[in-house]
Amino acid sequence: MSSDLSILSLLSMYALMLLPLAVFLYLQLGIARQTVIAVVRMTAQLFLVGLYLKYIFQLNNPFASLAWVVIMLLVANLSILNKAGLKRGLFFWRSLTGVAGSTLFSAGWFILVAIRPEPLYDARYMVPIVGMILGNCLRSNVLSLERFYSGIRKNENEFMTYLMLGATLREAVRPYLRDALKAAINPSVATMATMGIVSLPGMMTGQILGGAMPMEAIKYQIGIMICIFTAMVVAALVNILLSMSIAFDDHQRLKPGVFI
Repeated sequence: MSSDLSILSLLSMYALMLLPLAVFLYLQLGIARQTVIAVVRMTAQLFLVGLYLKYIFQLNNPFASLAWVVIMLLVANLSILNKAGLKRGLFFWRSLTGVAGSTLFSAGWFILVAIRPEPLYDARYMVPIVGMILGNCLRSNVLSLERFYSGIRKNENEFMTYLMLGATLREAVRPYLRDALKAAINPSVATMATMGIVSLPGMMTGQILGGAMPMEAIKYQIGIMICIFTAMVVAALVNILLSMSIAFDDHQRLKPGVFI
């Protein structure tokens, strides 16, 4: 079993933050205050979530677990659109469809096909697995959407040339779609290629610290990485394709109102 961190031990970890903060202040990066606020928010949010999840796990009710999953999906979707610089009112439902569909499909496959817990809606599996997949989809979707639309906006003359030469909208956006997907997926490909040698992933490490045997933890890690990667690719592609129907006008030009 893992040993719990005492309050004093946790405070010692906050003391470690003085090192990067000193670097920020010395180099005058202007992000020291932002970093402190982020750490304080992280602490408050994690403790609140920890208290909530304690009761979610004890209750183990499918409706309560599903309600928490819905909240995670909504918050993640808003964060994706904000960080990608896109209008929430314009893209909200299309983005939510891509993120929720890919996340729930991959998580459902892992839980219902691979793990098959008893009961199938066990909150100890549903909530953490959906959270891990969704967190990675969030990052990939921010990268893909931002790269896709900013690429078209920055290369508008090139994009319009494709169209004037007779290309359809799907053909004209294909180079930007390829670049967007590569930007979103390449970090995960690099991570998978070095996993186990360069780094020990979080899920595997957490299970080992919790007392699981290494080989058992490794099998779970392989499963979750495949689910995460599949969800990332599907969500990034689907979100771009769904958003295109409202991002371009009747003349296939990118609407200026899509950006915040």
